[in-house]
This record gives sequence, structure tokens and C-alpha cells, in this order.
Amino acid sequence: MVDIFLQTIPFFALIGLGYGAGRSGFFPPEANAWLTKFVFYFALTAMLFRFSANLSLAEVLDWTLVAAYLAATVPLYLLVTLVARLRRLPVAEAAIEAQCGVIGNVGFLGVPMLVMLLGEAAIGPVMLVLATDLLVFSSLVVAIITGSRQGRLEPAILRTIGLGLLRNPMIVAIGLGFAVSALGWPVPGPVNQFLVLLGAAATPGALFAIGASLSDKSAERMRIAIWLSTVKLVLHPVAVAISMLLIFKVERYSAGVAIAAAALPVAGNVYMLAQHYRVAPQRVSTAILVSTALSVLTVTFVIGWVKPL
Repeated sequence: MVDIFLQTIPFFALIGLGYGAGRSGFFPPEANAWLTKFVFYFALTAMLFRFSANLSLAEVLDWTLVAAYLAATVPLYLLVTLVARLRRLPVAEAAIEAQCGVIGNVGFLGVPMLVMLLGEAAIGPVMLVLATDLLVFSSLVVAIITGSRQGRLEPAILRTIGLGLLRNPMIVAIGLGFAVSALGWPVPGPVNQFLVLLGAAATPGALFAIGASLSDKSAERMRIAIWLSTVKLVLHPVAVAISMLLIFKVERYSAGVAIAAAALPVAGNVYMLAQHYRVAPQRVSTAILVSTALSVLTVTFVIGWVKPL
């Protein structure tokens, strides 16, 4: 376990470096906004496209893993929603809290860290978890918030969701990469090297950006943040482990990768959604801050547990 902790420290140290740079004012929010755009639209996109273009879709697409992940995640989503509604929160706020409870930072933190720590074979399962989060739960929260405000679900909401997915560079990169792989088109050497160089900026850039983004977030409703962090860091990986290993009997290595992905802290894009729709952004930022700080220990423990699988 100490060995795993020492391997994860550099990743969290980069987050800490970004946090310090942002907190000191050396790296202002405007600079971090541009760094995040670079990582999101260029570096991470290049990494995901290269990974998926060099994979066999038939070998990666594991519907049992997807079903097991959903079977574990949907009940937790409903549990967090129920707890929020029992606290008499509006539907939109309950949906945002549920999003905090099950959506981890798979894109910016999970892809680079888990591939490096668990091996390149982790690429497929990690991207399946990422795609499921984006396609299912990101679409769901938009539908719930929009529907609750309009009083009903209209066809226009589906158009909004569809356009949002098509504009998400991570979804586009994975989709195009798998299309290239399915067509049997080899990625030319110079193009592949270009993608390697650009994608190499994703890991340090994303981790630094995570830290810098945390530096301007203030704490609010710490009790709720601890509850949501507990769901995300403890209950979610436990539920995924039970579903994959005991119920669906997913292949052990792939299951281990998915469990590790489920243990990641609350994703930054949940805050972007909360900010965009003006639904409890401060509460979400606190959950991200608390879960990221605690994940130094919890993620280390989970990776140490799944690595021998």
C-alpha cells in the first residue's frame, strides 16, 4: 500500500502545485480557464483519440461491464436524490447532488492516472466508464433540471442534450477514434507521433488545472459535502465492486479498473453544470474540494486493493 501511495503522490502533488499557484494569485482564474480549454479541446482530446484509434472496438466494448456499472450507479443516484428530497430540496438541486455522488473526475484525473498505474490495458474500461458517465448521467441531469423548470419534458430538451454531446470533445474524440479503429485505418506514423506529443500535455495540464480551479472555491455546507464525498469515495466503489465481482462476474482486471474509476473524486464538470444552470454551485464546489482532498488516501487504498485483481 505504501508503494501505491508513493506512486499516486506525484499526481496529487501536481494538483497541489496548481492549488498553490492559484491560491497565491500567481495563476489567476483567467489563466486557468485558458489552460482548461487547452487540455479539454486539444491535449486530452488527442490522448483519447489516439487511445481509441489504436484499440479494437470488439475487444473493448464490454456490455456486461457497462450493465454492472449502471446497476451499481443508478441506485446510488436514486439514494442521493431521495436524501436531498427528504431535506425538501428542489428537484434540480437534488439532481445536482446526485451527480456529485456518482460522477468522478475520470476524464482529467482517471484516464492519465489509472492508465499509468494499472497499465495500458486499463484504457478500454476507463473509457467505457467515462463514456457511460457522459452519455447517460450528464444527459440525465440536463433533462431533469430543464424538465423541472419547464414543468414537463419537451422534444427540444432532447435536441439540447444531443447538441451538448456532439459538442463535447471527449465524446467526439472517443467516437472518431473507434470509427477509425472499426474501419481498419492505421494511424500514420507522423500523425500518431503528433498525437503522442500533444496528448502528453494532458496529464500535467489537467492535474494543474484541477488544483488551480480548487483554489478559488470556498467551503459551504461542509456537512453536505462530507455526505456527498462519502458516497462518491466510499459507497460508489463499494457498490461497483459488489455489482461487478459478485453479481455480474465481470472479468477481474476490467472490474478492478472500473472500481478504481468509481473511487475518483467529484468531477469538475459537475461544477460547470451547476454554474451554468445556477443550481447550488457553492455546494458543488465544496464537495469537489473535500472529495479531492480525501481522495489522496481513499484512491490510494482502492488502487492498492484492485491492483492484484
